[in-house]
Amino acid sequence: MTPYKEIGECLITSGEDEYFFRPSLAAMSRIGEPQEIVQCFYDLHNDEVTPIINRAVATYGALPQWLINQIHKTDYGRRARNAAMSVLTACCDADVSKLIGEDVPGKTGRKTFLYKPGEMELFSMIVVAQSLITHGIIGKAKVRQLQRHESNQAVTEFRVFEYINAARNHFGMSRQEAEQLSMTEFQMMLAAKYPDQKGFTREEYDQVADEYLARKAKKLAKAA
Repeated sequence: MTPYKEIGECLITSGEDEYFFRPSLAAMSRIGEPQEIVQCFYDLHNDEVTPIINRAVATYGALPQWLINQIHKTDYGRRARNAAMSVLTACCDADVSKLIGEDVPGKTGRKTFLYKPGEMELFSMIVVAQSLITHGIIGKAKVRQLQRHESNQAVTEFRVFEYINAARNHFGMSRQEAEQLSMTEFQMMLAAKYPDQKGFTREEYDQVADEYLARKAKKLAKAA
């Protein structure tokens, strides 16, 4: 299957195995409850291991094996790793445990678990999962975001079914068809259906305001 990168799909090949990932609304619902989806997004973008890895890559040009071993040994970035595993598992219909690893019971008892790494490096897992969940719940479509639609209010939950119903209402889709949309694809379809929305984006409004203030200042200077 050919992935459409524009809407967030991706294909990862490991040996003879291929894993197709689609950040659909249905996949986002498999991450967990509405609050858990947002928490997963936060954990992926506010982890402790990514800055360390970025600095190492900038310094050495690659991720040193000793750092990989240290990360696994000290369990750095556990929350980000768990979030990445949840997203990658939710977005793929195949069993991805060979690729991303799994938690296995520890030797000290059933209540303790140890992470058994898969074939994919932790940094790659986090980067791919960040892209998937962004396409899945926020969207990365290059469309005009009108200022009146912007909000600075913190979001604590992502209610998947509301967007599924919205897609069904706007486009006359079945529930199954709407579930397969990513948020990016949903945004692109809305922009295509309603191309002539009137209003300013934040950047357009700021530009007009700046030009108005500049003209006003020029007039006041002449009057003085």
